[in-house]
Amino acid sequence: MAWGKKKGGGRKEPTFGLGAALSDLRLSAADRVPGGEEERPKKAPKREPAEKPRKGRTSSKARSKSRGGFTRGLKRMAYWGAVLGLWAAIAIGGVIVYVGAHLPPIQSLEIPKRPPTIQIVGMDGTVLTTRGEQAGDNVALKDLPPYLPKAFIAIEDRRFYSHWGVDPIGIARAAAANLMHRGVSQGGSTLTQQLAKNLFLTQERTMQRKLQEAELAFWLERKHSKNQILELYLNRVYFGSGAYGVEAAAQKYFGKSAKNVTIAEAAMLAGLVKSPSRLAPNRNPEGAEARAKVVLAAMQDAEFITAAQAKSSTGTPQYNVKPVGAGTVNYVADWIGEVLDDLVGQIDESIVVETTIDPKLQSFAEGAIIDELAAKSVKFNVTQGALVAMTPQGAVRAMVGGRNYAESQFNRAVTAKRQPGSSFKPFVYLTAIESGMTPETIRQDAPIDIKGWKPENYTHEYFGAVTLTQALSMSLNTVAVRLGLEVGPASVVRTAHRMGISSKLEANASIALGTSEVSMMELVGAYAPFANGGYAAAPYVVTRIRTVEGKKTLYTRRSEAPSAVIDARAVAAMNTMMQQTILSGSAKKAELPGWFAAGKTGTSQDFRDAWFIGYTSQLVTGVWLGNDDNSPTRKATGGGLPVDIWSRFMKVAHQGLTPEPVPGLAPSSAFSTNPIGQALSNLLPGSSAPQQLPPPQQRELPPERGYVPSAPVYNGYRQQPNDAPPTQAAYPAPRPQPRQQNVRPEAASGLDGWLSERLFGR
Repeated sequence: MAWGKKKGGGRKEPTFGLGAALSDLRLSAADRVPGGEEERPKKAPKREPAEKPRKGRTSSKARSKSRGGFTRGLKRMAYWGAVLGLWAAIAIGGVIVYVGAHLPPIQSLEIPKRPPTIQIVGMDGTVLTTRGEQAGDNVALKDLPPYLPKAFIAIEDRRFYSHWGVDPIGIARAAAANLMHRGVSQGGSTLTQQLAKNLFLTQERTMQRKLQEAELAFWLERKHSKNQILELYLNRVYFGSGAYGVEAAAQKYFGKSAKNVTIAEAAMLAGLVKSPSRLAPNRNPEGAEARAKVVLAAMQDAEFITAAQAKSSTGTPQYNVKPVGAGTVNYVADWIGEVLDDLVGQIDESIVVETTIDPKLQSFAEGAIIDELAAKSVKFNVTQGALVAMTPQGAVRAMVGGRNYAESQFNRAVTAKRQPGSSFKPFVYLTAIESGMTPETIRQDAPIDIKGWKPENYTHEYFGAVTLTQALSMSLNTVAVRLGLEVGPASVVRTAHRMGISSKLEANASIALGTSEVSMMELVGAYAPFANGGYAAAPYVVTRIRTVEGKKTLYTRRSEAPSAVIDARAVAAMNTMMQQTILSGSAKKAELPGWFAAGKTGTSQDFRDAWFIGYTSQLVTGVWLGNDDNSPTRKATGGGLPVDIWSRFMKVAHQGLTPEPVPGLAPSSAFSTNPIGQALSNLLPGSSAPQQLPPPQQRELPPERGYVPSAPVYNGYRQQPNDAPPTQAAYPAPRPQPRQQNVRPEAASGLDGWLSERLFGR
């Protein structure tokens, strides 16, 4: 055998070292640690299929296993239920604590006071109107007809006597109804919840407020009985139109106490709670009646009334609903509201405002304006009117700011400013009298040219030399302009402001014809010194303000001595001239038999405003007619419709009163053929009669205007021979201009509106 050859195989190379030592090492099965060798998984031997158990039989092992799984499931559910319940209780407790922390302080969780109201009463104590959130007197549940509270229970909370403040069944029913209608069609709040909301919470729709409402409902149920809660609810719930409580609502809508409402009226009141503003019967009678029928059906379903009662109440309901704020006394209430803050400041309790308004005269004034406009507004194209009547001392007895307060709340007697026209002329003539002229002073009624402005009389007629009395009574424009220029427009403005006009007046030539705007209230007040003997008289309406119980007086009008603004001679002269306006001038239709009366008409440009301000020793009354948009009327003049309204009102207002002369007019001069002679006789030189007229009646007059004019220089009045009182013959007859008829213009001819027609053309 050759060296190096391998037997039976290839050549094997020698190895050395550790590798050589281990190269032949092999492990046998005996050398392995038991279990240390990983065995490959062996296939399980095939088993014979077990015999299927018969139906309805379970092995004991399976049953045991099933029972064990079910028990473990119950334990697991109980565990997690307890955990979730604990967390839910913690969460609910946290919400209750959070909501409770945001409730009003516990000391304030008492039945709060009613909202403050303002009760306005007339001079005789009659309640004229109530402003603010009107709350009626508390009415005991036992004094109400039984069907009244039941109407609220039937429609608002059928389960009222069985729940504890919150009704889960009612909430579920409301939720289901809302889900079906896909909107809010029912509410789940109980009467107790509604009371809690009305007493303590706001009207916001939030989850927090609802939770607070529920907490307070539980508190109310714990603190008060069911009947007490129902009584509180009926006396506090809101019924719309500012009425809180069932008594206030019954008075507001039906003019009767809640104790006397019928079943139909009770159903209507209960129906208002759903939407007071929208369903108020004086604003939406159809909606209120439809809702009342729903309430009647609910009352029948709850067996609170019989089917016959429901049918009779539904078939012929008797709803004597009062109109909403239609009375013109609301203009007075608005005026009082404007001055109330200055008199007493912020109101935090209910008050009674005692006024100077005479309810009867207020009613007469309202009727005179409404009836006359209803009969003649179309003919004269007049849509609005206003009237102010006050005593010569300034106490307002009646005020009408428009023909219908419900349609327009704009007060044309206080707020509106219009051109007074010729009703401003007395201030021009007064300035002339105070400068030394007399009622007999002669001035020319003739054409005049003032730097291109040519004022003319309305009829284009001129009467030549006329007395101031004739010029004022006939409302001759050219004479008024001449006088204004003679005494100076600035002097006329000062006189008007001294008399009581507070508006800005333009001191120009046209001021004599009343082209500057004034309010009716200030114009009537400026005439008062003529009626009271020459003393300032600022209009006022509030005499006293007190709390409802009368325990505290908040304001009382102070009585102070009046200030003289006109000399007694000037008062007599002006009253003499303005009496002729009624006896034979532009206001001769102003009949007031047996009474001494004087006044002045006025018509502005293009017949836009028609005025008459007239007075007696008892009342100073002004009437204005026109249109709110300042559009022209159909030739309505101051001597026409305003005089008719004035006469109608004044005749009624003076019934039963003893006639007394206006200062400066003696009794023998009233409505006689010698109307001015006796009045002047007391003021003539050498007369033994006292030169100073007695002061007016001691009334409460404010010191706002304390102007005391310097005594004017009088030249004396012209007398008849043998010092006989002057007669009509003492005044020269008007001398007509050539080619003009010697005919005195009539009141209806519209002299008063002439200036603006010439100024602006027509």
